[in-house]
Amino acid sequence: MSNKHMLPKGFKAAGIYCGIKASKKKDLGLIYSKLPCSSAGMFTTNKAQAESLKVCKAQIKNKVSRVVIANSGNANCFVGKRGITDAKSLIKDLSSELGISSKEILIASTGIIGKPLPVNTIRNSISVLCENLSEDGASDFATAIMTTDTREKIATADFKIDNKLVRITGMAKGVGMVYPKMKSYPNNHATVLVFIMTDISIKRNLLKMALEAATNASFNSISVDGCMSTNDTVLALANGAAGNKIISKKDKDFELFSKKLLGICKTLSTMLVDDGEGATKRIEIMVKGSKSEKEAVVATDAVANSSLFKTAMFGNNPNWGRIAAAIGASGIDILPEKLQIWFNEVKIFDKGRICLDKSKNPLKGKRIIKVVINLNNGKASWSVMTCDLSYKYVKINAEYN
Repeated sequence: MSNKHMLPKGFKAAGIYCGIKASKKKDLGLIYSKLPCSSAGMFTTNKAQAESLKVCKAQIKNKVSRVVIANSGNANCFVGKRGITDAKSLIKDLSSELGISSKEILIASTGIIGKPLPVNTIRNSISVLCENLSEDGASDFATAIMTTDTREKIATADFKIDNKLVRITGMAKGVGMVYPKMKSYPNNHATVLVFIMTDISIKRNLLKMALEAATNASFNSISVDGCMSTNDTVLALANGAAGNKIISKKDKDFELFSKKLLGICKTLSTMLVDDGEGATKRIEIMVKGSKSEKEAVVATDAVANSSLFKTAMFGNNPNWGRIAAAIGASGIDILPEKLQIWFNEVKIFDKGRICLDKSKNPLKGKRIIKVVINLNNGKASWSVMTCDLSYKYVKINAEYN
């Protein structure tokens, strides 16, 4: 068995086809912990939120969690009170099947907006889903949450804390409708769904703190198409099965866990961008020399979400003017006599002077494009990842229904 697909101690997962998708591909997944878990969640800031997400936000207020049920093919979104009732009904059915409290179950959905969840179809498959739970079920679960994804996304890290082996495993989906801006809950701080399991023993407030920092530096710093989903969710469960002394303060063990969690989140977010709908290139954008980090975030997002910039990258066109225009339109101060731009370490604009050698295109033949933009207005910086905008993206979304 490959370590890549092994779950942390005490966890099992499953993924099956239950009848939601016409394609007959897997569409229902389950994560189960034999031990109660500390839990934390990050959810979309979109004002239009799926009913499954609303129920999940209420459920995660409970002290412990043990189970996550997730479906693809139907977002359970914009269907009114019925969507709330349906989600709660499935939680109740699953509670009965597993013999656990309904308060310990979280739920997530992804897929088409505006269609009622086929509750009976899902209900009829719950017993089979539970029967398929396995310690090596990560791949089945990761496949079951896919929509237009072309491949599963799983990342694992092993390390030692208190001389105990600890594992973190994360599974994610999302290649379109990706511009996550998630905040923690209950604090007011095609969809990205991320499920993270670990056997570490850690206080819930510290798990939330680590997850929020990791999400902000990873999933909240990517964009495929600049379209924020109604269902974006990141959930983390920690069941303590590793047997380490519980992490109860921000000490070296907390810092190590936070570092490893961030690594998992960055790996998964890179996988999401690389599998972006129709993507042929990964684009890494850094804005530096900004007056503040907030301004740097605004500037990077403006470039990452510019259709003109993204189509230029698809065509291997080092059109620096698209960058300048996008940042200027965002409201950030930008002066030609200060601006500097590099593509793949090749400077193409330097303080009012175009210095691109047209015979040496820094984009041609490159799968990864690194863009550095220096505003020379301050000391703050920010980085984001995005992908190009291709003909295939338009085709996928023109036909998506």
